[in-house]
Order: sequence, then C-alpha cells, then structure tokens
Amino acid sequence: MSGRRRRRPHSARRRERPGEQPRWWTLRRAQNRKPDTYRCPLCGGLLPALSEHALLLPEGKSEGRRHAHSSCVEAARRAGRLPTRDEWRRTQPRPPSPWRRLLARLRAR
Repeated sequence: MSGRRRRRPHSARRRERPGEQPRWWTLRRAQNRKPDTYRCPLCGGLLPALSEHALLLPEGKSEGRRHAHSSCVEAARRAGRLPTRDEWRRTQPRPPSPWRRLLARLRAR
C-alpha cells in the first residue's frame, strides 16, 4: 500500500460556498520557525516572522489554516466570533436518547 492519504469521496466532503463562514474553529498556539511574515486575518496587520502567535483551523481542516495575533484571537473569542467545536456542538439540537426512541416506537404501535 502506498504512503498516500486516502481522500474521502466527493459526496462525503462538506461543500463550502464562497463567502461561507466555518461553523467552528480549532485554535492552537504556534511559533513559526521559518522567516515568513503573515498577515493577520482578524486585524489585517502584519505578523512578524518568528513571533509567537495563534493558528486558526476552520472546522479542523489544515488546508484553510490562518496565522493570527494572539491578542486578536483573544478579542475575537471574547466577542464570540471564533467558536470552538465544543461550543458549536452545545448549540446544536440533541438527538433523542435511546429511551426516547424506544418510547416513541412503543407508542406508535
């Protein structure tokens, strides 16, 4: 077997439309070891090379990762603009418990 990663089938991938915002973000502390300068997507300012900053991954996907100032990330988190996966899941409707499903099935008879 080759060392290549298998891709999910096209139908299983989440389709993203241009301009669509991610539902949740994965946030990590980062420090770049290569001398590249990035632009912070939150404030538009330059992120100096080799400085400590945060890495933002939309819905946990590394393809869309962004480098941002730690202070900008903290401010966006306080404002509620960068929900984590756990925070997003808490806002989603909960599926019925096994007991509720069983009761519904018994009542339908």
